[in-house]
Amino acid sequence: MGITVFVTRDFTHMSEIAADIVIKKSIEILKRKKKAVLGLATGNSPTGLYKHFAKAANEGKFDSGCIRSFNLDEYVGLPGDNIQQRVIHPESYAYFMIQELFSLLHKKFQETRVPYGSLIDQKILIKELKENKKDWELEGTDAGKSIKIKAKPKSKYLAWIRKEILDGYVRKIKAAGGIDLQIIGVGGRGHVAFHESGIPFKGSSVLLVKLDDNTIANAVADGHFRTKADSPQYAISMGAELVYRAKTVVLLANGARKAESVTSSLLGNVTPEIPISYSQQYSKQGGELIYVLDLIAAEGLLANTKKLKDRDIILNKMA
Repeated sequence: MGITVFVTRDFTHMSEIAADIVIKKSIEILKRKKKAVLGLATGNSPTGLYKHFAKAANEGKFDSGCIRSFNLDEYVGLPGDNIQQRVIHPESYAYFMIQELFSLLHKKFQETRVPYGSLIDQKILIKELKENKKDWELEGTDAGKSIKIKAKPKSKYLAWIRKEILDGYVRKIKAAGGIDLQIIGVGGRGHVAFHESGIPFKGSSVLLVKLDDNTIANAVADGHFRTKADSPQYAISMGAELVYRAKTVVLLANGARKAESVTSSLLGNVTPEIPISYSQQYSKQGGELIYVLDLIAAEGLLANTKKLKDRDIILNKMA
């Protein structure tokens, strides 16, 4: 269905335009099949969108009770002595979604799911990985790597993670009929969720990811966790292949840190070094891709309008 890029003035304008797109798409989906499945992202980028979305739902523009949602990712190793404490930890993505969207809705979604990272005890995971090195292998060319658990691991704990935590999330998405509309942000190096730069596309369904040291250090420096020991070392994440199985993908990006990866994702080569570049392949296979950017994040694309036209990418400058 092609690629469309909307360029907006700033974060506020980006949020308004993105929300308008998501609301209209949701209404269309609900009219067509009476239910909708949304893929949701955390992080700063979609927070404004979520507020507009909840307002529209509360005003009766669509029935939020007919919506299911699946989030992109969740930490493994949040502070807490049990599952409940980890789920409600202020830095958990489950908590984020409650704060930024779910609690704003007068009529709750029919179902909400976040990857089951909080079910995993990080101490046990580390122990099992150390004691069963033949059960798994690392995939990726950079610091953040996917831990690929083999088909028949000796470790019962790792077997459980593969079957119930990773494959189980895929099964739930399939049972819901797949994701109709996926909202994503983008990291500074072009990663989507915790599909880090360098992790292969092939087989990137739901991943167990070992976070790189910089990610952990930045989480402490930004005040999310008190110390490195308190910071999660792993995460569960949808991979690019699964993200881009959605019928429509809406990507939000603002600020200078995103500009280079946004530009490369559409005008460069398809490469695991920039995970969102998989969007080019997705579009060629019939997916609908929509970028909503502020002026700064769109800088590189605006400097190459002819290349965009040559690639049949529609540019809508709203600013």
